[in-house]
Amino acid sequence: MTESELKKKQRAKLVFDYLKIAAMAVLLALAYVLFIINNRFAPAGINGVATMIEYKLGFSVGYFSLIVNVPLSIVAFFYVDRDFALKSFAFTVVYSVSYILLEKADLSNFAYAANGTDTVLPVLAAGIIGGFVYGQIFRVNASSGGTDIIAKVISKKFPAFNFVWVSFAINVLVAVASYFVYGEEDPSTGEVVYNFKPVILCIIYCFTSSRLGDNILKGSKTAVKFEIITDHAEEISREIISELKHSATVTRAVGMYKHTEKDLLICVVNKHQIYEFQQILAKYPETFAYISTVSATVGNFKIIK
Repeated sequence: MTESELKKKQRAKLVFDYLKIAAMAVLLALAYVLFIINNRFAPAGINGVATMIEYKLGFSVGYFSLIVNVPLSIVAFFYVDRDFALKSFAFTVVYSVSYILLEKADLSNFAYAANGTDTVLPVLAAGIIGGFVYGQIFRVNASSGGTDIIAKVISKKFPAFNFVWVSFAINVLVAVASYFVYGEEDPSTGEVVYNFKPVILCIIYCFTSSRLGDNILKGSKTAVKFEIITDHAEEISREIISELKHSATVTRAVGMYKHTEKDLLICVVNKHQIYEFQQILAKYPETFAYISTVSATVGNFKIIK
């Protein structure tokens, strides 16, 4: 590939990345308008704070997102990573503008209003959409702003600092605050009654979105790794190639009990091939093997034709 072709490919990828970021921003804004705002719960992070502020004060989530995330993006531009900062800024702008426009468009006929019943359904819907969005934008080096940008800044300045605890603390504060923010007035007494439903809904949203986002970020290329100690590396390798259509890597290893040399065979195969692999190994009784899960594969993990 020539240099001009490489640059053309990189430009095309960059355009595709920004189009994906814009689409994900619109999708997240739609999820907030349809499933979150009217159902009396706050998602995690800065957006959770924005949701509660809109509920109590009527100040739009869209404007709050711009006010908070634009300065954070500028900080990230100078202190973290320019590509990450620009993409996060693009997401913030598109998300905020989309939210404001969708809010003015009055989608109340399409919004899911639980009205105190089936409140888990909009939370799950919002969590699934949120997780999908987060997974997609993280894969192109972007973020939805807020705590994600703060995480980047802190990890850049203090590499030894564990940001997980900061993120956890923010989410706990949002969940606890939602207990007080979404209190309901008792019609008979006029007193405000608090309950734990908003807290539980916040936790469900966090779990759903983080699990799905994490799975998308890792990708669907999960596999299993076999590590095999054997005297029959050649025979096993031939069967792996012919039967499973994958290859293997072999190296010499020394057992520390008898100090005898053996072959160590390493092979990564698809999950559905575990049984077939075990059938191959069963032909060699003196062979020892163990299996571990590979969360994702990168590069040349292809079936041999």
